[in-house]
Amino acid sequence: MSSLRVVKLGAHIGARIDGIDVNGGLDRPTVSAINDALLEHKVIFFRGQHHLDDDGQLAFARLLGTPTKAHPTVTSRGERVLPIDSRYDKANSWHTDVTFVDRIPKASLLRAVTLPDYGGTTTWASTEAAYDLLPEPLRALVENLWAVHTNQYDYAADYDGRHEELADGHRQYREEFESEYYETEHPVVRVHPETGKRVLLLGHFIKQFVGLGAAESAALFQLLQNRVIKLENTIRWSWEPGDLAVWDNRATQHYAVADYDDQYRRLSRITLAGDVPVDVHGRRSRIVAGDASRYSEVVQPVALAG
Repeated sequence: MSSLRVVKLGAHIGARIDGIDVNGGLDRPTVSAINDALLEHKVIFFRGQHHLDDDGQLAFARLLGTPTKAHPTVTSRGERVLPIDSRYDKANSWHTDVTFVDRIPKASLLRAVTLPDYGGTTTWASTEAAYDLLPEPLRALVENLWAVHTNQYDYAADYDGRHEELADGHRQYREEFESEYYETEHPVVRVHPETGKRVLLLGHFIKQFVGLGAAESAALFQLLQNRVIKLENTIRWSWEPGDLAVWDNRATQHYAVADYDDQYRRLSRITLAGDVPVDVHGRRSRIVAGDASRYSEVVQPVALAG
């Protein structure tokens, strides 16, 4: 195994992995150690990976899991690699990726390509820590609560459209994003398939909670979401050229901070297939609308140890 070193960055979330050049030829003990660090720290960062391009990023991703298509509905920009491009979208809202489908991705790998001179950080929050810190009355509530997730949501609602070209790009992106409708009912508490820990499943794709009206859903969502994004549960990453971030999408939310004015920002994202969430009573998420089989396989976790 390589001279891999895991440097913890926060009590609840975040670690940097040093002493390794990420590539598709890493041995199984090294890959297992990386996956173990991902499960423990929720998001891991690699500095100085200047050698990586999209193909190298994809080769490394395949060691950790099964890549999905780039996106369930945004299919015009690539087969496996989704450009996170500030001309079209700014994910400045707390979310877990692609929760509007039944097979929520295992993880995502995000590589810096073009960075602004300032701003453009990304923040992640641990939904495991958020659950662990819930008082008992709230635990009793959320363990029996389900939510409706859809891909028609208030994405980048604060975008001000100051430049018409950007506004047009954002509008086209939104139209493609909503070109096929997905709706899924997920438990608010799922059991993590690899760690067995309980985590909160929330984020901005939620339309409402099952059995509650719009006003009640909004109030309860804000109460629970505030628990997730407490600063103690988060880590904020300042990107540098050559950076690669990998996060456990089943145990985190993230937020791309849009504080870089009109500068250009681009990163490349590859997503790994996951399983269908299961609640604390063993019930699986339910599809209401949409077929995600073209986007992703349903992949049960397997041991990565050598």
